Amino acid sequence: MDIYRENILDHYKHPRNFGHLEKPDVVMEEGNVTCGDKIIMEINVKNNKIENVAFNGEGCAISQASASMLTEMVKGMNINKIMKLSVIDITTILGTSLTPSRIKCATLPLEVLQKAGIKYIK
Repeated sequence: MDIYRENILDHYKHPRNFGHLEKPDVVMEEGNVTCGDKIIMEINVKNNKIENVAFNGEGCAISQASASMLTEMVKGMNINKIMKLSVIDITTILGTSLTPSRIKCATLPLEVLQKAGIKYIK
C-alpha cells in the first residue's frame, strides 16, 4: 500500500482544524529535529474534554495529515482518554503501515497534543 494514500494527501492538501483558536487554554509546540517537522497544537477544554482544537506548523505530508486527522478524532474526547492514545491509534487513522522514520512524523502531533493535555491537567 502506498504511504501517500488519497486520504493522507487530502488531509495534507486540505487540512482540517488548521489555524489558530481565538483564546486557547493551552498552546504547545514541538518539532522533530531530524526532519524539520513542527507542530503547534492549541486546545480549549470544557468539563475535561476537548471542546475545540487547532493546529499549525509545517512538515511532511504524514505529519500534517496525522495532525489534521487527529484533531478531527479528539474533538469532544476526554483528556484522560487522549493521554492513552498510542502509535497504533495513529496508524489506524492514517490507514497505512509506516516505516520507523515515518512513525516519528506520524506521532509528532499526538506527542504535542498529549503534552498540551499534561499542561492543562497541571
